[in-house]
Amino acid sequence: MEVENIAIFSKTFIMANGNDSPIKKTWKRLLKNKPAIASLIVIIIAIILAIVGPSIAPDKTPDADDQILELANVNPGFSIKLLAVQKNREEKSPSFFHKLLFGKENPNEMIPIVSYAFDDSANIVLQTFEGEGRSPQQKILPITDVCQALSITQSDIKIKGDEASFISFDDKKQTASLSAMKKEIEQKRILQKKYYLGTDAYGRDIMSRLLFGVRVSLSVGLVAVLISLTIGIFMGSIAGFYRGTVDNLIMWFINVIWSIPTILLAMAIRFAIGDKIPSFLAIFIAVGLSMWVEVARIVRGQVLSVREMEYVQAARGLGFTNTRIIIKHILPNIIGPIMVIAASDFASAILIEAGLSFIGIGVKPPTPSWGTMLNDHRVYLLTEGKAFLALAPGICIMVMVLAFNMLGNGLRDAFDVKGKTI
Repeated sequence: MEVENIAIFSKTFIMANGNDSPIKKTWKRLLKNKPAIASLIVIIIAIILAIVGPSIAPDKTPDADDQILELANVNPGFSIKLLAVQKNREEKSPSFFHKLLFGKENPNEMIPIVSYAFDDSANIVLQTFEGEGRSPQQKILPITDVCQALSITQSDIKIKGDEASFISFDDKKQTASLSAMKKEIEQKRILQKKYYLGTDAYGRDIMSRLLFGVRVSLSVGLVAVLISLTIGIFMGSIAGFYRGTVDNLIMWFINVIWSIPTILLAMAIRFAIGDKIPSFLAIFIAVGLSMWVEVARIVRGQVLSVREMEYVQAARGLGFTNTRIIIKHILPNIIGPIMVIAASDFASAILIEAGLSFIGIGVKPPTPSWGTMLNDHRVYLLTEGKAFLALAPGICIMVMVLAFNMLGNGLRDAFDVKGKTI
């Protein structure tokens, strides 16, 4: 009872004197570090883009994989007219959250055009864009086929006055007004599209694929860090707390793993996993299992110093189990260094994933990854006017890695309270 009264009195005294908690003091020190806060803002923006990217990207199809081969490798700022031609297939309407997170299949075939005109036979005559430096080609499409999903087996269209009769994709006989379809084409199906960062070799929008790539990098980083922290904290805690033979065995194993370059270890794990599981999950595991040794070494050193503290000795004297002492008393007091190494490992995970994708054993196409995009377009680095294709994903990788490293440095300074005052 006396101990509780003393604790209540101490808490009341601290609150009365306006003293901040250690967490609040750490947060105040972090706020004073402008580069770290700027990096935190960049990371928050990246997280938001990873969540809502498909809903704000110019190309809202899954994996931003809407290919228009005639528009391959166009320069940033390129603008073109597109005719949206209804595909002859069944339409599936995904849920709102599915569209928000993964995008929606484009129900139309996009045809780049230079000009168009309607003839007297219920057709639209197109001058199609065939690529930079190539002459336009003439293409004639029935107006009904542009606006409606027609039956594949019964594609005949009968025109009578201003009406067109046809069999729809679901095998139903329907009629539609030609003048209404012409109006629909002019108002809704002739689109002006601008490629702000250009396109890749398959005519896919670079900006959209970069937005989708944020999700790959952050998700790989998050899962890999969770795996490395779980293994590293467990191994480091056991080695540092029990010492002796246990410590020697664990440190021997850590040194063996430490001697292997991280990227080579990740490659070996990735090859060992093979195609037994999806490539996305395989990358998570490969990157996570290649980074835990650094966490284990740091945690071990911290536990070795903390285990001799008075409060740990007091916990032993009270008869607490070793598991409770490690979880309840030691780990909460070394959370600062763990957070710093987690931020650093996040940056390393992004680099490793980009490296694996760059050499072709990372996330499989068409899922966009910054490393894959860099690999696909590295040949353009020395090509005049096309270097942006490789520079864009390279800059994204650099910005994200720099942001996590600077945040890690800020956390290190914020948790280092020696000789510092608020």
